[in-house]
Formats: sequence, structure tokens, C-alpha cells
Amino acid sequence: MKILVFNGSPKKDKSDIMHITRAFLAGINEKISPEVKVINVIDSHIEYCRGCFTCKLNGGTCVYDDDMKMILPEIIASDLLIFNFPLYCYGMPAPLKVLVDRTLPLSSMRMKWDGNRYIHVGQADFSHLHYLMICGCGFPNSRNNFEPMVAQFKLLFPQNHTIITVPESPMFNVPEATGVTQPRLELVQKAGKQYAERWEIDDELLREIGSPMIPEETYAAIVNSNAC
Repeated sequence: MKILVFNGSPKKDKSDIMHITRAFLAGINEKISPEVKVINVIDSHIEYCRGCFTCKLNGGTCVYDDDMKMILPEIIASDLLIFNFPLYCYGMPAPLKVLVDRTLPLSSMRMKWDGNRYIHVGQADFSHLHYLMICGCGFPNSRNNFEPMVAQFKLLFPQNHTIITVPESPMFNVPEATGVTQPRLELVQKAGKQYAERWEIDDELLREIGSPMIPEETYAAIVNSNAC
């Protein structure tokens, strides 16, 4: 299995979310030995898409000569794309959104009816690809926080997608919180092992991973006590 991780956090390896991703990859490693590449998106030179559609009309070549020229072939060559990022204003951080925008060369101008909507026809075969979203937020719970990003991810990748959301994620970078974060990382590792076995994770396990690690009111009080 070839895994390409897009780390969307500006904090790179020190991000809260990378703790979760590393635990997930550890679970996969219990079953198989994947080839893993991590791209810290903040370090990549990726220009903003200007919507000229040149790529869709000339077979997939973008007018920009930047890092996407190397990233696009790596996407096609992968089996699993992991989008790892903190929730920013109910969506993904800007550098990662720019990268997603610049995947436009992978589709053509042609459209087809697919289920209940029109989609662009791909300029490559994506049937082998699987997509995983790992997203954390600083709120005490998942309600009315992740829904916009979850909806966007499902629209972007309607097939073969899996979504992991984790509230209270800043605690993963707090050594004093290890007593509650370590058990949660163990659940994530279990999820990685399941995923390696069958490309999916039990719904109950996903709900457990997405539940608050400490009571909501306690977490909010801790955050407020440290607020300026």
C-alpha cells in the first residue's frame, strides 16, 4: 500500500493532528508495511488556481510550473490519500484548500450524471484511490463544528472515503493530559488496524474516537482559564 499524507497544519510535525495520524499509521503498520510519504503543505510552493481551465482543455497540464507538477502524479500513484488538518473556520486551512483547488487538472471539462448530480469526468483512473480525512478541533464537542467540512469532503470524494473527527484535539500536545489522550490514541491505532484489514472502520469506533475526552464543561473551563 502506498500512502500519501497531506499534513494541512502550519505547525507541521508539531501539530495536534499529527499525533492522531501517527497513531493511525501505527495501526496500519500492525497489519502491513505501507510506503508512506508526508507532505507538509505549508512548505510546498503551490500557486492559487486562477480558474482558466487550461488544464481541462489541454489534457491536464497546468499553466503554473510549481510543486503541484510533482504532487499530481504522486496522487495517482497512491492507494490512500490522508488529509490531516485542524478545523479552521469550519473548513480546511488555506494552504490545503489551495492544494485541493489545484487538483483541477485531474478532471476534464466533460460532465456526466452520477447518481444525483453532475460531476466532471476524470482525466485519469481514480478507482483504486481511497480517501481519509483526519480532522481535529479545539471545541469541546463535535456538534455543529465538523458538519460543513464533512459535507465538503464527501462531495470532493464521493467514493471510498472515511472520516475521523476529534474534538478537544489541543490536548494531544499537553503532556499533563496523557492520561486521557493516550487511551484515545490507542483507539485511533485500533482504527488504523481495522482500516488496513478492510478499508473501513466500525461506526461505533468512529463515534468513540469522535467523543469528548473529558467533560465538555471541564474542557471549556480549562480553555477559559488560560484565555487572555
